[in-house]
Amino acid sequence: MKLMIGENLRRLRVERDMTQEELANVLGVSYQSVSRWENGTCYPDVELLPAIAGFFGVTTDKLMGVGEAEEQRFVERSEAAFQEAVSRGKVYECIRVAREGVRAYPNNYRLLNNLMYALFIAGDEDGNIPEWRENMEKFDDEITRLGERIVKYCPDQTLRFEAAGRLAFNHLEMGRKREARAAFETLPSVYDSREMSNMWRCFEGEEQLDFLRKTIRRGWMLMSCGMYNLVRTRLLPDEDLLRVYEKQFALDELVWDSDYLAQISDGDDHCHMAALLARMGRTDEAFEALRRAARCAKAIDEREETTCESVLCGERTDKRADLNMSDDRPFREIMRDKWMQEADFDAIRGDPRFREIENELSRA
Repeated sequence: MKLMIGENLRRLRVERDMTQEELANVLGVSYQSVSRWENGTCYPDVELLPAIAGFFGVTTDKLMGVGEAEEQRFVERSEAAFQEAVSRGKVYECIRVAREGVRAYPNNYRLLNNLMYALFIAGDEDGNIPEWRENMEKFDDEITRLGERIVKYCPDQTLRFEAAGRLAFNHLEMGRKREARAAFETLPSVYDSREMSNMWRCFEGEEQLDFLRKTIRRGWMLMSCGMYNLVRTRLLPDEDLLRVYEKQFALDELVWDSDYLAQISDGDDHCHMAALLARMGRTDEAFEALRRAARCAKAIDEREETTCESVLCGERTDKRADLNMSDDRPFREIMRDKWMQEADFDAIRGDPRFREIENELSRA
């Protein structure tokens, strides 16, 4: 059995915000000894284990990692149930699963991160949660405490960055722009990422190809998110916003060899583009975009998994279970009852074609 003393000791020390020297002074050993324990070169003397465990308030079994395998199995089961709930938009089920996990293992950062995420999406304005505003207020303090704990103590850098981004967004949603900016500034710049470095040169053959394709996929996602935010903020004239939509779709066609949007899109972008066209008085084009959005919504409702391929990005498989949602309705209902209720559609709402698309979305 592999002992986890080194990893656990480092985690407990970091959580206490202690240096190796400070812990060494408490235990009456040299800081070199603490360093060797943490890097796995050797273990502490057996006589020291109760003192170390007692200082950190854990059992010696916990310190040594006995039961780690059982905890790992529990976390995997909990995360599978959590992802199933979140993919179906069952927000309160997500919270229940996450809280059960944290009660069982209150110091597991993966479970703490899940709870933070579940509480956060319970206040999602875009979800199917009538009391979303009340949830924002109710869960604000807990989200903040969880985020600050993960950012300060979690040894997993990926989880820290994820929590920091969510913490910043929560501050922003609650009107705390100064705190949000401070949290955002703890995240690394995109220019400091591995993808922007020469790390690809460290690999050979298939590994190198896989790394470069992942770099392109992440670049595509970054550009797509930027374009989405640009059109939703309406900071440009309508004609320019329409050009942004066109460039976004052209980017997808450039990156993916197949009709990517028709395969995995939920129709959101096409529907919002239709609203813009309706506002601009370009009625026929608006209905063309609406029909395309309806086809996308129907396709994603009927498909559990889809795979598309690209010479730039390789193969990508999207599963419905991987979707993170705060709305438990089918996409056809979301489009009919939410996206198509935008005021911009008032200009064409009386057109028989509008009712025809609504009826089509109502059919199972």
